[in-house]
Amino acid sequence: MKTLAVFCGSSNGASDIYVEVAKKLGKELAKRDITLIYGGASVGVMGALADAVLETGGKVIGVMPIFLEKREISHKNLTELIVVDSMHDRKEKMAELADGFMVLPGGPGTLEEFFEVFTWAQLGLHQKPCGLLNINHYFDPLIALFNHMSDEQFLHEKYRTMALVDAEPSGLLDQFNVYEAPTVKSYITEKQI
Repeated sequence: MKTLAVFCGSSNGASDIYVEVAKKLGKELAKRDITLIYGGASVGVMGALADAVLETGGKVIGVMPIFLEKREISHKNLTELIVVDSMHDRKEKMAELADGFMVLPGGPGTLEEFFEVFTWAQLGLHQKPCGLLNINHYFDPLIALFNHMSDEQFLHEKYRTMALVDAEPSGLLDQFNVYEAPTVKSYITEKQI
């Protein structure tokens, strides 16, 4: 893995642990020579993550829509800042650049970004790992929802297990390194092609 897209909050959250673990992840990415691909902001968990990568000698590529860049929340010291037209273009560019996707605590936008790349993996549009860094048990309700979806047969078990989970950055990155995407059921027959 050479690049990792990380989706996370633009605020610090209610506990210092969110920023602390984001910094730990940033240092681990730099140590492993993995370039961070992220939303480009200088604030919140996003900014702390980028700062930690840069301070440890790593590379950071930010992808930010122009309307946010104009609000001057973009990080000014990145290895590279790519300015795009829209939020959709941001997600597309991040997906194109990334070898995997990790989610840290954040709000609805963070979850929307995760669900899109997770769904793309489920549909076989990419075979990249998707994981939840479960800091302070933040994602426990989401993990329970995935289990409920599987129990109620709205999510096949092999797809549920595509959402890798760990509370430690190094543990989740280690899972990414050995990840093998499951085979994807084709809904199209050769006669339909």
